[in-house]
Amino acid sequence: MPAAEVDVRAESDALHARARALVAAYEQGSSAPESFDALACDLARFQASRIEGYARLCRARNVDPGALASATDIPAVPTDAFKLTRVAAFAEADASVTFRTSGTTQGTRGEHAMRDVGSYDAAALAFGRTWLVADLARRVPVVVLGPSPAAAPDSSLVHMCARFVEAFGAPADHASTFLLDDDVLDISTFDERVAVALAKGEPMLVLGTSFAFVHLVDAVGKNTFELPRGSRVMQTGGYKGRSREVPPDVLRADLARMFGIDARAIVAEYGMTELSSQFYERTLMDASAPLGLYAEPPWARVVPVDPDTLREVPEGEVGIAKIIDLMNVDSAVAVLTQDRVRRHATGFELLGRAPGAPPRGCSIAIDELLGR
Repeated sequence: MPAAEVDVRAESDALHARARALVAAYEQGSSAPESFDALACDLARFQASRIEGYARLCRARNVDPGALASATDIPAVPTDAFKLTRVAAFAEADASVTFRTSGTTQGTRGEHAMRDVGSYDAAALAFGRTWLVADLARRVPVVVLGPSPAAAPDSSLVHMCARFVEAFGAPADHASTFLLDDDVLDISTFDERVAVALAKGEPMLVLGTSFAFVHLVDAVGKNTFELPRGSRVMQTGGYKGRSREVPPDVLRADLARMFGIDARAIVAEYGMTELSSQFYERTLMDASAPLGLYAEPPWARVVPVDPDTLREVPEGEVGIAKIIDLMNVDSAVAVLTQDRVRRHATGFELLGRAPGAPPRGCSIAIDELLGR
């Protein structure tokens, strides 16, 4: 192996170890071993030295990676760039997994290659445990209204759900766990799983996408599908043309009625293929939190920025989300989305995608990254 490749792997391994140390400290309830800014800036320097397009973006922004001291100053890679170019600090042959966007409404799929998926897994499990199952004393039945890992091996959401099944779930085979096949829900198996859990008095964890839950609501109609006491639901993802779209508050009310659970037990998750971290509504674990307020892990920040200038906007104002994700070791530590967000003292509010064409700031950043 060429010395340069060995050096890249060694540098990447060291950065992954630092990222996982942050997750381990969080799980142990101890102080972070280093500051957020220190690791974020070192990641940006590594990525600028190994990803030609990111180096171009830094030059276009007059940012010297070597002089970075604050995560706020790190140029962000627009999510659309993952559809147009390879955003990775390693050779294609070294990818352990490549996650792809759904591509349901557009022909081009974004790709997020990972050399080491272990940092993704560690962060997903640590934060998912906090906001979904922290109050449970034992493993519980887990049902996924989504495809199996074998059916969707390049889906980051399916990968995450599979890790949750392994870490949080009581023993069950895949056929009775992943209940969506070619957009068709196996409602009879779901009914069987619910009946068994009810008989045992076990709470359930139900994981699913918005479009899958809409299909289930439509199939059940005015009937109920009551879950055992203490059950909770993680709802994520959009519709992407696969079902009718339902406003979040309406879907939450429909699910609460159908499942016979409190609306606060329905937890929205926010994530994307281009990230390695996820965010959760605080509703289940924080009785004082309003619906729609999302929590951040200590290794990721959501910063609302002006869609034209990409400068941070004051707390309480709406901007598009610039997300700094310390688990994105080998791709883009800072990602620019088209999602509108508003910061509050204890989290952020998600307000949907910016309407129309991509915001001007995103378009300019793509041109700079691609050298147009």
